[in-house]
Amino acid sequence: MTLSLRPYQRAAIEALYDYFSASSGNPLVVMPTGTGKSLCIAGFTREAIAAYGDTRVLILTHVKELIQQNFMALLRAWPEAPAGIYSAGLSRRDIHAQILFAGIQSIHRHARQVQRCDLVLIDEAHLLGRGDSGMYRSFLAQLNEINAGLLKVVGFTATPYRLDSGMLHEGKDRLFTDIAFQVPVLEMIQQGYLCPVVPKQTSTQLDVGGVGTRGGEFIAKDLEAAVDRDEVTRAAVAEIVQHGEGRGSWLVFCSGVAHARHVRDAVREHGISAETVTGDTPGPERDGILAAFKAGRLRCVTNANVLTTGFDAPGTDLIALLRPTKSVGLYVQMVGRGTRLAEGKDDCLVLDFAGNTARHGPIDTVDGRKKEPAGDGEAPIKVCPECQTINHASARHCIECDHEFPPPVVKVAPQAASNALLSTQIQAAWCDVTGITYARHDKPGKPASLRVTYECGLARHSEWVCFEHTGFPRDKAVGWWRRRAGNLPPPVTVDEALAQLDQLRRPIAIQVRPAGQYTEIAAARFV
Repeated sequence: MTLSLRPYQRAAIEALYDYFSASSGNPLVVMPTGTGKSLCIAGFTREAIAAYGDTRVLILTHVKELIQQNFMALLRAWPEAPAGIYSAGLSRRDIHAQILFAGIQSIHRHARQVQRCDLVLIDEAHLLGRGDSGMYRSFLAQLNEINAGLLKVVGFTATPYRLDSGMLHEGKDRLFTDIAFQVPVLEMIQQGYLCPVVPKQTSTQLDVGGVGTRGGEFIAKDLEAAVDRDEVTRAAVAEIVQHGEGRGSWLVFCSGVAHARHVRDAVREHGISAETVTGDTPGPERDGILAAFKAGRLRCVTNANVLTTGFDAPGTDLIALLRPTKSVGLYVQMVGRGTRLAEGKDDCLVLDFAGNTARHGPIDTVDGRKKEPAGDGEAPIKVCPECQTINHASARHCIECDHEFPPPVVKVAPQAASNALLSTQIQAAWCDVTGITYARHDKPGKPASLRVTYECGLARHSEWVCFEHTGFPRDKAVGWWRRRAGNLPPPVTVDEALAQLDQLRRPIAIQVRPAGQYTEIAAARFV
């Protein structure tokens, strides 16, 4: 049976084939929340068994909802799949299934029962901690020993950095060795696969000035004590209610169990249905609350540290951040709960009472390598007087209502610190192109690409066009070519492209946007 995969999903699977043909490490596949990691896992598993019939695959994750979701994604695509589940929460222990979807909490002591295994796929791989301790590390070490060191491990995640700090594939204690495939959240929004997120200015802001840090994150007990104040909670909830008018599904991230309950009670005082989910919520009660929320029967759910990963409620159209964090991964995961597409949903409103957007910057340019998040000072922003949407200080028009701002009177710092949730909400700059050079770019173990360098006065900006790649990168290259060559057939190789450069239209200007420490070419203008 052939799976129906989107171009970037096909590209992710092809990238894994390319990786394993040239390398022997443990790669990561990085795909934003809502872009279908479950389908990629299903496709890769199906094709691995089609190629080698006795391949045994173990798919690990941490919550029963994801186990069930990944299992059902495979069965929808391959109803006769030899698959089973090992999870105490789902009351199943199909330990001998050829394809086994398992919860790490249930299976971590049973490597000897699992025995032979060729491939381990880990969903939500960012939850793996540092060092050799922990359930994942000990279980994988035993399984690898049983399988004579031949075990292959692939991690799937929306955020390739640990929840405390550091990239998953960097450092001496890493389990994962490389990123085999990554697709940016901004690209997925621009392609229409994800829903835009829009930040609004909030008058209420949580004060964490006296809260200490441990392990790269605010100390939980001190954080809750600092923010769980009745007058602050009531003020924040009043703003949520005001901005949430006309929006049907509100998800609120809180700083602790008691805080989540207090926020819930304050929401209820406005006559709005609200419930709370925490780690202490009994399973049946939690399932009932989340089912009602997804079905639209419950308008608001407050939570403390349980709905940041693995929670799928596409209709969520308002997210309130009442949970300050120094964790880049946690910040991106919380905002990512609102990026899924749903019928009747145009965007997701994000109300950040916690200062996370100013602390970390846009979710598509955050840097997981930073030990301490930047942005402790005041971010260069301005608030639209018409709709109260947060804009970067360089914006000429409001990203939400197109209100025209007066000309700037101060120089904006070039670093993209912001209260913008996407880098497109930071004003891109047009640069006149004074020259263009083209060159073949070869990277070991990867198909060649065409490097295009634009000279803009003394500045240089580059982009890479991947004609020889497959799937999504190839589709992007074809689009790039057609904008410049009209009906001329897109080349198959870089050398073929280089031979036809004289037939390309050359842009007179390019639009350049900050992207972390680099720049991104967002658009081109032709004569």
